[in-house]
Amino acid sequence: MLAFLVSAIRLGMTFLFGSTGETITEKSGHLNLGIPGVMCVGASCGCFAEYLYLSAVGKSVIPFLAVLIPILATVLGGAIMGLVYCFLTVTLRANQNVTGLALTTFGVGVSDFMIAKTGAIYSRGTRYFTASLPFAEDLGWFGELFLSHGILIYLAIVVALVSSFVLTKTRIGLNLRAVGENPATADAAGINVARYRYVSTCIGCGIAGLGGLSFIMDYLHGNWEYCIDAIGWLAIALVIFTVWKPNLGIIGSLVFGALYIASSYITGVSFASKELFKMLPYVVTIVVLIFTSIRDKKENQPPAHLGLNYFREER
Repeated sequence: MLAFLVSAIRLGMTFLFGSTGETITEKSGHLNLGIPGVMCVGASCGCFAEYLYLSAVGKSVIPFLAVLIPILATVLGGAIMGLVYCFLTVTLRANQNVTGLALTTFGVGVSDFMIAKTGAIYSRGTRYFTASLPFAEDLGWFGELFLSHGILIYLAIVVALVSSFVLTKTRIGLNLRAVGENPATADAAGINVARYRYVSTCIGCGIAGLGGLSFIMDYLHGNWEYCIDAIGWLAIALVIFTVWKPNLGIIGSLVFGALYIASSYITGVSFASKELFKMLPYVVTIVVLIFTSIRDKKENQPPAHLGLNYFREER
């Protein structure tokens, strides 16, 4: 049972990065279906940075840099994907859904190429990401459950809490939510709609990219698997499950993580049944979506202008 909970936490934080990044993006009115591709590119950039660093220093590895350099590279790679998305949808006014799906296809292809070139090297760097707190073993089950994780697990929680505070308690968050709800009104009030959409999407994609790095370096211990794009789709579903609230994403991510791996801890389950178990997070999301639609409370609904491009000339 303890091993199941630990694994659920580690996988759940991968979802949390993706959902937090997508929530920030969607608050601006951008429906970015390219999150799976963003997470793939983020993981690829982080792993490639780890590959370059470990190759350059040999055995003279500085653990702090072995973690910091891949994280910065991951955020940069995700932000570049967000920049491409914004250029196409804000500047060129391309369809958001088509652009997002194109980014996903592109991201999966890029990651397959880069990981194949660097896998043997970056797998050595996973121990720097999974190192637990030094006193975790002395606290028994509590230490193993809550303190035995790597830095990315705790970073995901901090990012979610900070994002929730910024979105609900600051002027920047108020302006961002105004852009997502009614960009014409926000524009008339002097808010630069294009700037807010560019910045929020790039930041959101940078955060989502960390989910890909967490999945590879922490959850899979440096082993690459193609299913990282499936994790990205679950991260998008988690945004709906948490009704666009990053702080609720902490709990929601744990639920998704537990549901996704539940079949692996149940004996006598066939392969087909295990795949059906992995559908549970989507089923739960549909139930939540139906429930919130019936209640029709404003705070539980997506931004009114979500998925729609803003044309200032039509204001």
